[in-house]
Amino acid sequence: MKTETSTPTQEELRKLAEELVREQNTMTLSTALKDVAWAAPVYYANLGFVFYFFSDPGSRHVQEALASRQAAAAIFHQSSTWKEIRGIQMSGTLHPLSAGLESLRALRAYLKKFPFTQDFFSSADKLDLEGFAKRFRVRLYRFQPHLFFYMDNRIRFSFRESIKLP
Repeated sequence: MKTETSTPTQEELRKLAEELVREQNTMTLSTALKDVAWAAPVYYANLGFVFYFFSDPGSRHVQEALASRQAAAAIFHQSSTWKEIRGIQMSGTLHPLSAGLESLRALRAYLKKFPFTQDFFSSADKLDLEGFAKRFRVRLYRFQPHLFFYMDNRIRFSFRESIKLP
């Protein structure tokens, strides 16, 4: 970590953001439609700075994100003082995924991060997208950020810096 007076490089910020994303489990997805905002927490897995989660296709956050073609998301470290606040702020788009290589990789990442989900399946059940859809009535979604900010009060109060995405 840099001192309070120095600003981390893009590489250092990327590492801090990757660490935070890896340590946390829940992302708050925010949407708005017809001048009414909404936020929903979702368990996520990530591949780099692309985020995957399962949700009911009829849920408000999914319907609004798809209708408006935009969403915002936040991931943050639970802190007990303002000096420890750090998190990720993003805006981007939501995409439903079908069976394919990307969804297979996302499902593997999800099962690795949340191995307890396997407890909901018997040995006879398929542990794939179809199995998840059947068991939980959900679909896999990708949140693709277009803007990505890392904030960290440990660096200095109200520190917030954009991270360039590939």
